[in-house]
Amino acid sequence: MDNILAGLTLLFDPYVLMVMVASAAFGLFMGALPGLTATMAVALLVPVTFYMEPVPAIAAMVTASAMAMFSGDIPSVLLRMPGTPASAAYTNDAFSLTKKGQAHIAMGICLLTSAIGGLFGALVLATLAPPLASVALRFSSYEYFWLCLLGLTTAGFMIQSSRARGVISLALGLFVATIGIDPVSGVPRFTFGSTALIGGLSLVPVMIGLFAIAEIFRFYAKRVQPMKLEQAEIKGVFEGQGKILWQERRAIAQGNVLGTVLGILPGAGADIAAWISYSLAKRFSRNPQEFGRGSKEGLAAAGAANNAAVSGGFIPSLVFGIPGDAIAAIIIGVLFMKGVNPGPTIFLNNPAVVYAIFGIFFLANLLMIPLGWVAIKLSRLMLSVRLNILMPIIFIFCIVGAFAMENTITAVGVALVFGVVGFVMEANRIPLAPFVLGIVLGPLLEQNFLTSMMKSNGNPMTFIDRPIAGALAALTLLIWTWPVLRRLLKGRQHQTG
Repeated sequence: MDNILAGLTLLFDPYVLMVMVASAAFGLFMGALPGLTATMAVALLVPVTFYMEPVPAIAAMVTASAMAMFSGDIPSVLLRMPGTPASAAYTNDAFSLTKKGQAHIAMGICLLTSAIGGLFGALVLATLAPPLASVALRFSSYEYFWLCLLGLTTAGFMIQSSRARGVISLALGLFVATIGIDPVSGVPRFTFGSTALIGGLSLVPVMIGLFAIAEIFRFYAKRVQPMKLEQAEIKGVFEGQGKILWQERRAIAQGNVLGTVLGILPGAGADIAAWISYSLAKRFSRNPQEFGRGSKEGLAAAGAANNAAVSGGFIPSLVFGIPGDAIAAIIIGVLFMKGVNPGPTIFLNNPAVVYAIFGIFFLANLLMIPLGWVAIKLSRLMLSVRLNILMPIIFIFCIVGAFAMENTITAVGVALVFGVVGFVMEANRIPLAPFVLGIVLGPLLEQNFLTSMMKSNGNPMTFIDRPIAGALAALTLLIWTWPVLRRLLKGRQHQTG
């Protein structure tokens, strides 16, 4: 109880609350502009949080990401342009409602289901993380090896467009993770004689490059035409929403559960959660013909999954130190910078911070309702901002932020290089999430593998001797072999049929 009170004291500090309101406004603005994603918003906040304490730093990034996830729906409704990748799943439905003169209804559904999904995910985080941490305290290097491998596996296999591209992205991320000193021999790897690369690549400049600078390059490469706002009156956002939410309660519940579960899986994240939740809602809907033409059910299911996945993605991050998505990976990097190491020991060493983080998720999603209403009212003003003026300002901020992380020109060079890498990967439809997880989990995988091999004198059977390690190994191998097993099962069904 004392830890909970200490966490609440940290949370309701006036400075923390001020940071949350400011980052909420920033997240709403970034998410509302097409092309400026929630991940980009969080990456840009990292330099700002450099001199903050852990709680306000985490509060800023969690609040900004939650708000950006919702505000990405605003251009979907008015422009038929998703503000974030997760909003793309239901853009046609949102814009179709606008065409029918129901823009206020679409906005209200997006706002309220996002808040409900985020609160549900926060509830699961607060109730599930502590017992999971007590189990995780029993983990040794063997269990962590399989857990890292499982995370990398799901990252490669949870890609919708192309599994091969997901594996390529993952392999590239693992390669980048090897840059620096070999943990056993102490020999530099892929440093090309540069002393600046001996310590490896810092995560923050890499993230700024991949998600911010790459987006700037993409904007100028596409030469985006001026946007035309749909003429629609937005008033009475909450009018009749109680009845609508009750009618779509099954879709919202499905989005809550599915979004949280998929958020927990490393590599899935809000984008995949929204698409899968939308597809599942359509599959079991009584009116599947409405999907794509203004379905409130599809809007509710995917909207709830968005923010539920953001909260759910923090469960493996906090308990195991393994990010659920790119946003969680950035937050983990910030926690390490602040001397707060994610993993089961955080519940023992920093319990007040943990309970403050739980409170941040609840408070951020509660703040979404009034601040989201304000954002909807100001939506035309936000969407009228000219990106060709905003992008150079963001670029300067990226360069200054990358330099501030290490006070070296090398960090700026890393950010620029990975801006090009992110641009090329996106142009070739290679997903970034597996790449990021490869960078984050690669060193953990290598370290736990080498530690385990030294402890066992090179005996590989010790990797499956322990019950939890054996279960994780079986699950990982099942995921690897599932495509083959599925083909065999289908072949037998055809033979018997």
